[in-house]
Amino acid sequence: MISNVKLYGLVLSGGKSTRMGNDKGLITYHQLPQREHLYQLLSKVCERTFLSIRSDQEEEISQDFETIIDQDEYRGPYNGLLSAHAAYPEVAWLVLACDLPLIDIKALQELVAGRNTQKIASAFANVDDPLPEPLCAIWEPESLEQSIAYLNNGNGSCPRKFLINTDIHLVFPRNKEVLLNANSKEDYSQALQKLGL
Repeated sequence: MISNVKLYGLVLSGGKSTRMGNDKGLITYHQLPQREHLYQLLSKVCERTFLSIRSDQEEEISQDFETIIDQDEYRGPYNGLLSAHAAYPEVAWLVLACDLPLIDIKALQELVAGRNTQKIASAFANVDDPLPEPLCAIWEPESLEQSIAYLNNGNGSCPRKFLINTDIHLVFPRNKEVLLNANSKEDYSQALQKLGL
């Protein structure tokens, strides 16, 4: 069955980047700040794309980008994800965190092609350690509705734990390195090395 649920893109760029020490969305790996680079990638595979931001970031964002401001109802990445769901509850969201410097258009096309609309989410995972990557995933509307109940029941605020305990579809990218998370100075150096910078 082919779903008629629209697919929108969301770049999660409202985090504080405390471990990195500076805003991960503003780091340049590909001639653009990372949040803008990811926005451009998502725009190639999604019907519409948005930057998820804090209210205090609004003035620094060019009007060339559609934005959704965090409503601050939830903690962690769910803040941006569920703010987007509140704005457009009928769509599925392809979500990307700013700490994925090696993600590329080929990988995103793989994820979109691997989407299983019979499941409530389709997430990238490393074949060697098959845990879902919640911030490199397609969240169907039902998964976000279930997430609200999950959070309201006091189950914690970790989207990965939610996905692990839910009926989802895993997609394994051909290039495992696209899932490299750059959250610290050491990760940043590793990413630069892999990019040949």
